[in-house]
Amino acid sequence: MISRVYCLIILWSMIGASCTTTKSNVLNRQLTPAEDSLRYAQEVHLKNVKQLTFGGDNAEAYWSFDDKKVVFQATNKQWGAECDQIYYFDLEKWERRLAPPALLSTGKGRTTCSFFMKGNQSIVFASTHEANASCPHVPERRADGKYIWPIYETFDIYHGDLKGNIIKKLTDAPGYDAEATVSPDGSMIVFTSLRSGDLELYTMKADGSDVKQITSQLGYDGGAFFSPDGKKLIFRASRPTSDEDVKVYKELLAQGQVMPTNMELYVCNVDGSDLRKLTNLGKANWAPYFHPKGDKVIFSSNHAAPRGYQFNLYMINLDGTGLKQITFDKTFDSFPMFSYDGKKIIFASNRHNGGTRDTNLFIADWVD
Repeated sequence: MISRVYCLIILWSMIGASCTTTKSNVLNRQLTPAEDSLRYAQEVHLKNVKQLTFGGDNAEAYWSFDDKKVVFQATNKQWGAECDQIYYFDLEKWERRLAPPALLSTGKGRTTCSFFMKGNQSIVFASTHEANASCPHVPERRADGKYIWPIYETFDIYHGDLKGNIIKKLTDAPGYDAEATVSPDGSMIVFTSLRSGDLELYTMKADGSDVKQITSQLGYDGGAFFSPDGKKLIFRASRPTSDEDVKVYKELLAQGQVMPTNMELYVCNVDGSDLRKLTNLGKANWAPYFHPKGDKVIFSSNHAAPRGYQFNLYMINLDGTGLKQITFDKTFDSFPMFSYDGKKIIFASNRHNGGTRDTNLFIADWVD
């Protein structure tokens, strides 16, 4: 939940994608029987891969608690979304079509990081719409070529229903509040906030009350998810240590930016205790999610990519052993989430996009 300071910037900055209208021949072509399984031969943990979206930039897709719906964010000019807005599919009624799925956000500002609330009839998401109806400015690529993510101080977290109505604004502190996900029992939300002056993890009750700070080390902590038993958190973090790295981090933070090129995974108890580093791979390791059994974590990484732009899914044991590559796409696979029953996985990928820069959503049966 790229996350994630701005959950989809990595798609544009690291692999050069842009918010462009999808070519009509790509949108209109139909799947053939030979494309029944859209996986690579090495992807032995995936079976019966199904493509859900066909054009635009689609990502951060997360299941409802009953595994019947999926909520996600998308930039798609053909849907009228100049920058990310929140949509959902009822998977039992899904069919391939050019018309957009149901819009759950306001259609104003930029949104990010949606997640179903318990009961499957409402969601939580972050949005900038109260500050400005227009899409916020995306910083230009730095002259030195280093990648940055914007941290929009106008992001706040909202609770909304499946008809596009906002039920309640859950955060109202100055600065960035986003990247919210919900605990398995539905009682708690974890999110990232700049309210302390640094990007830290916080928890709150589902109604926005009882806010507690979870992390406190210098660096960006974000994209957190609960373990299946609700007792632990997995998240990505940067940890600048050298004087120069600390200086750069603080200077960028003062400008509302972070540099996401060096992130590792960390795990801790829900109250922040027993914090430990899970990976030490180098480059960008992010978008982690617990295996339904709670003993492993799946995540996206470019640590094995010579040029840094190729992201694939990997799995690692909770004790840091047993690293295994799961997907083998040549460009980008990320944002994995297992269904609550453990039978399926959803992820975003640039595979099968007809040579465009489109990022689409895929669902597959999971094979342990």
